[in-house]
Amino acid sequence: MSSEISPQSPGQPPGRKPRVAVVFGGRSSEHGISVVTAGAVLRAIDRTKYEVLPIGITQDGRWALTADAPERMAISDRRVPDVSQLTESEEGVVVLPVDPANREVVYTEPGTVPKALGEVDVVFPVLHGPYGEDGTLQGLLELSGVPYVGCGVLASAVGQDKEYMKRVFTSFGLPVGPYLVVRPREWERDPAAARGRIVDFAGEHGWPLFVKPSRAGSSMGITKVDDLSGLDEAIEEARRHDPKVLIEALLRGREIECGVLEFEDGPRASVPAEIPPVSDHDFYDFEAKYIDSASGIVPAPLTEEQTAEVQRLAVEAFEAVSCEGLVRADFFLTDDGEFVINEINTLPGFTPISMYPRMWQESGVPYQELVDRLIQAALTRSTGLR
Repeated sequence: MSSEISPQSPGQPPGRKPRVAVVFGGRSSEHGISVVTAGAVLRAIDRTKYEVLPIGITQDGRWALTADAPERMAISDRRVPDVSQLTESEEGVVVLPVDPANREVVYTEPGTVPKALGEVDVVFPVLHGPYGEDGTLQGLLELSGVPYVGCGVLASAVGQDKEYMKRVFTSFGLPVGPYLVVRPREWERDPAAARGRIVDFAGEHGWPLFVKPSRAGSSMGITKVDDLSGLDEAIEEARRHDPKVLIEALLRGREIECGVLEFEDGPRASVPAEIPPVSDHDFYDFEAKYIDSASGIVPAPLTEEQTAEVQRLAVEAFEAVSCEGLVRADFFLTDDGEFVINEINTLPGFTPISMYPRMWQESGVPYQELVDRLIQAALTRSTGLR
């Protein structure tokens, strides 16, 4: 499944390699994981085919010029890296173009003449969570007329908001598990009423419940609650990441994931993976995923029929949300043999040991080619309504 370099992008001088801006970090609680992902992507981009411009967004939202140093962008001593450790100036700011006819990026520092960094042909955003994966960055890039890797504004926004994601899935006939939403005003104005709804929900579906932020990822802010005594604390933990909270019933079964990648003839599904129960963790939480590096099984030990079914559902989920580029779809294979979709991730974990790249590695697309395919697809896809 080799990919070839595309023709020159519009307005690109003949002979110049396409310039890829890798944008990472950001204001969300997944800042550090984004830096780790960016390090892997920077290492994988073929420098004989592309020029690379690393742009880090600090935790306070400043767009900064960073060192092209993948070796400094890894988890060390159980700590995730930070963009501030990579910036060349504490005050310098990178500014994207706002004119679709001009893709030149500018770097400014106080008291100095702005420095042109050259045109950017495509942005590879590796931001996880709000202010990056949720359609906000995608909207900025659409306004700027700069092509980018991955899903557009709508799909990114829906893919970030677990409530509306589930509503879209339901409208397309995809099976979802029982859930309840606690909106910000409800909890702030009448927590007793919200608590009562949750107790009724638990009475119908049983304890434990999973309490999670509606718009966050990497298992941030999720708590498994065994009874009413832990509920308020779990809601407040979720609200640290997002004021809207999702309550989900426990689904007993196996955790199955499947990657979707857009090819020239449309989206295709990878071989699926299984996330086995993790020792010393109640569930597949942040620590298990990234710090303790719990490993999934690829390919998942499923029957041919089960594999075909989860691949079909993964592509249907991709299409239902109008996704582009890539998606990881997460399912439960329940004890009664039915697949239930939990969520999609429009920018899944993307280090070489992450599940999405591993699934495609087993499907015949190695990591470097996967990165190349995504860049090529972005270069040949125009911005705007599509």
